[in-house]
Amino acid sequence: MSIFTAWDLKARLTLRISLVSALCFAAISAYVLVDIDRSAHARNERIAEITARTLQLQQSKLHWVNSPPAGFPDLDAVAAAAIAPGLCIAYRTIDGPILQQICSGAEVLTQPPPRAFAALYQRLFDPSRAATRPVLFRDARTGDAMVWLDADVMTADAWRELGRLLPVLGTALLLLCVLVYAALARALRPTRLIRAGLERIAAHDLSARLPPFDLAELSAIRDAFNQLAEGLESALAQRSELTRRLIALQDDERRHLARELHDEFGQSLAAIRALAASVRHSAARDCPDMVSECDVIAQTATGMMETLRGALVRLRPPEIDELGLAASLEGLVAGWNRRQHGLPRFEISLSDGIDRVPDIVATHVYRMAQEALTNAVKHAGATRVRLQVALGERLGHADETIVLAVEDDGAAGEASSRSGMGLLGMRERTASLGGQMSFAAGADGGSRLRVVIPLAGVSTQTAIGRAA
Repeated sequence: MSIFTAWDLKARLTLRISLVSALCFAAISAYVLVDIDRSAHARNERIAEITARTLQLQQSKLHWVNSPPAGFPDLDAVAAAAIAPGLCIAYRTIDGPILQQICSGAEVLTQPPPRAFAALYQRLFDPSRAATRPVLFRDARTGDAMVWLDADVMTADAWRELGRLLPVLGTALLLLCVLVYAALARALRPTRLIRAGLERIAAHDLSARLPPFDLAELSAIRDAFNQLAEGLESALAQRSELTRRLIALQDDERRHLARELHDEFGQSLAAIRALAASVRHSAARDCPDMVSECDVIAQTATGMMETLRGALVRLRPPEIDELGLAASLEGLVAGWNRRQHGLPRFEISLSDGIDRVPDIVATHVYRMAQEALTNAVKHAGATRVRLQVALGERLGHADETIVLAVEDDGAAGEASSRSGMGLLGMRERTASLGGQMSFAAGADGGSRLRVVIPLAGVSTQTAIGRAA
């Protein structure tokens, strides 16, 4: 993973602009060094030109042809006017030997340039190269005037000039980075609002909207974001309404099925028990061997009636608006303990005030608790199941919520919780009320189901659903 992935956009852009600026400043420094070398060489060229003309005048006065006179060349006049630290002036004959050379001493450097810079500079520019001009007499070349600068002196001058420039460039680069970062931070400030809006969308708060922005690009993002949020909010509202209607239809079908079972099978089983009792009475008088068979029929009918009664309770819960949510949940847990004979053991914990939740929420909470306990018995293999229902507040909001939690010590994991019509129905019920459902491992093993349903707006939604 690249180190840049952990940096924000401001730091990345600032770094890139800094690198480009540093390259530009390096180019400026290189140009300064080239200009210093060109200026020094041009000066040497001018001094060499003056020296050549001076020597030509000296030859014209002496009128020598074959061999130079004893007083030639005389470079003192030129040296006195043009000599500088480290500068050398010389006259070379046409055959090659130097007849006269004058060099001035170099200054003692208190801070010599770094060796690396000196080696690089002398390798790139060759500061000790000589400027040469021909010395003519009667259109014939008699020698050359040569001027050059000591390499160490030239290198020191270049380093001195560069030393004056580098602090200025460094300060300018630092100020540029600060200004660029500040400008980017101001320009990218709206991205915090965009991120906050996306986090609200991820938290299922589809009412999030972005404010207008100054930049055209961010305004386009804002328009797309708001359209997406509105579309999701509308789609979720339609889905929730459809889910509420489907669940209501399902509950109606369950009540109808419970009524049919009670009226038809219940009466039939009661008739079978009555008929078995009558037959037993007759058999006890006329055929004692059939008494045991009549008892078996009566016991079977009684067991079927108990099973039917349990199915009816699951299909049609007790009237919560009459008994209240707390009493209904306590009866549900008591029924499971009675049927399971203590294995697993069911526990319940209820907070005060849960009976004042809207009827539609109470019905859904009861149904979800019923389904959660059934799943714990069928799939978890638990020895202890605990049901908790309490009132609370939604994180970051003042809205009141009702929280349903079912925890067991079984071996069922989250993978098994994602399948099954029971949990799918619980998720649909939770979504229809605008709640959130989570399934995770418990603190001491097993699993924990948690459902949080906001109570704000439920009454309004219920009224709309009934009117529809």
